Amino acid sequence: MKREQWFKPYIRAYYGRFALTILLGVLTVGMAGALMFTSGMLISKSALRPENILMVYVPTVLVRTFGIGRAVSHYVERLVGHDAILRVLSDMRVRLYRVLEPQALFLRSRYRTGDILGTLADDIEYLQNVYMRTVFPSIIALVTYGILIAALGYFDGVFAALMALYMFVLIAILPIVSLMITRVKHRQMKQQRNGLYQRLTDAVLGLGDWVISGRSQAFVDSYEEDEARVAAIERSINTFSRWRMFTAQLVVGLMVVSMIYWAGGQYADGRMPVYLIAAFVLVVIPLMDAFLPISEAIEKIPQYQDSVERLVRMEQEAPASVSIGESKQSIHGATQDRSTDRGAQSHMDALERKEWAQAGSGSAYSITEQGRMTVRLSTKDGVPAVPDASTYPVYLEQVSFSYEGEASKSVDGLTLQVEAGKKIAIIGRSGAGKSTLLKLIQGAITPSQGRVLVQGKDAASYGDDISAVIGVLNQSPHLFDTTVSNNIRLGRLEASDEEIREACEQVKLGALMDSLPQGIDTPMHEAGQRFSGGERQRVALARILLQHTPIVIMDEPTVGLDPITERELLRTVFDVMREKTLIWITHHLASVEQMDEIIFMDEGRIIMRGSHAELMEREPRYRRLYELDRPFTLGA
Repeated sequence: MKREQWFKPYIRAYYGRFALTILLGVLTVGMAGALMFTSGMLISKSALRPENILMVYVPTVLVRTFGIGRAVSHYVERLVGHDAILRVLSDMRVRLYRVLEPQALFLRSRYRTGDILGTLADDIEYLQNVYMRTVFPSIIALVTYGILIAALGYFDGVFAALMALYMFVLIAILPIVSLMITRVKHRQMKQQRNGLYQRLTDAVLGLGDWVISGRSQAFVDSYEEDEARVAAIERSINTFSRWRMFTAQLVVGLMVVSMIYWAGGQYADGRMPVYLIAAFVLVVIPLMDAFLPISEAIEKIPQYQDSVERLVRMEQEAPASVSIGESKQSIHGATQDRSTDRGAQSHMDALERKEWAQAGSGSAYSITEQGRMTVRLSTKDGVPAVPDASTYPVYLEQVSFSYEGEASKSVDGLTLQVEAGKKIAIIGRSGAGKSTLLKLIQGAITPSQGRVLVQGKDAASYGDDISAVIGVLNQSPHLFDTTVSNNIRLGRLEASDEEIREACEQVKLGALMDSLPQGIDTPMHEAGQRFSGGERQRVALARILLQHTPIVIMDEPTVGLDPITERELLRTVFDVMREKTLIWITHHLASVEQMDEIIFMDEGRIIMRGSHAELMEREPRYRRLYELDRPFTLGA
């Protein structure tokens, strides 16, 4: 049913244009057949030396009429057909955009963005061929088939049945056999190619290790063997295509011979003038041109199915909070209760037994028997109270979430409240749940349990408007191949040049811009390669400043920078973000001393929480991590 939603809506929407295209296609085939019929009759009639020129005058006019009519009808058919298909293509592209755009926050985490966008764009291009190369030709052939059999049946029912059998081979038997064989071969080739591309990508990334190990030739030999298997499948497909075409041409030849035999018999019995023998024989050739492409058109169906399946999968994988139309939620939260982490309990005792501040009107924290922190909110008519957004712009209450197919929870019963203007660092090893926590706060995914509030509203309810509330500085912000000012202006399109220069000054880019001949109008080149890593991050930071968002998330923005550049960038960030609520995801502990609070996550839970000084005093684990990281933090 999902597949049909990429076909049926467009058939209904453009039914008139599709019907007109098919009608014109049938007319084009009819004109071609009539042209050959009258041409054969004219040639034969002229060879008999007619007594009067009027005997060939009408066929001559008809030849001109059908010749011009065939060209005109074919042109109009292509014009109407392409007009309809381009409209369908436009609708499909808009629909693809609406599928992908809400997923932009986490699309890169599941796919290599360039690859998936390129593939999906190609899929849309393939789907337009469904109509032009498969649907329209198949329907035109079926309509032509019915008209031909009816016309021949008028002269001879038995011969019409024989010709129906010949044409049935062309429009049904060969296409079905072709589809069955091609589907199997296509699946085999796809599997082989996927393995081949994976091996090649892996080998290219590890090329140095192959060379160093002295086994580069072994890899080349193995790769060539795999490539030969793919080439063998391609050759088998091409060989079958040639045999299929030979069979189809053989059937057409039998039809021509049968037509000669039948027409000759009709003349011998006195049922047909002699000059119509050539007319009936020649008409077979152009009419068969409508049948021969069907097998090739039908064998493309597996490719169309692959394209539709990818598009449907993208719709199904859209989270429920950002899905459109029939999109389904592909990520969900697990519902099992979390087990008690005894190993982390000692880290929580000191923090969880202190008195926490009120978390909004009528709500407070309490401690479970296991030493875990929970939230106790007052309710009105059974509805949980909403914390004061001006006090707690980011508020998570007993949030759990897990990805599809994973038994463990990425975030497990997490409660977190960030006070306005506070600077929070969230640390933990890879897989601890930090990235999932960010997606929850950004509303890209919805929790299975609990709630996530941003500025007092459910995070997922913002949709695209989340950018007006949260600015994000990530590891590799994309900078476009345009000027510095245009890249910064992306934060707020109506910003003036003066505001952009002020943002550059704030992020310590003023001197650099003044040193450039074109200033803020200097091109950044592709992906911002004209500038260093630290300078590119400062441009992205200036972009965030123009957004004027009350909350800023930093997701490992200093990865790949040297220690000196890292410390300078962080100093700039903390300076310009003084009035904002800042959430910083990091793996190591450079400059964490400047944060108001540090949260340590493990297995989706908060196991340590406090200021740097508090954790250094109370948490041996944190103290060891800080001491291990100290050579890097002091490297500047």
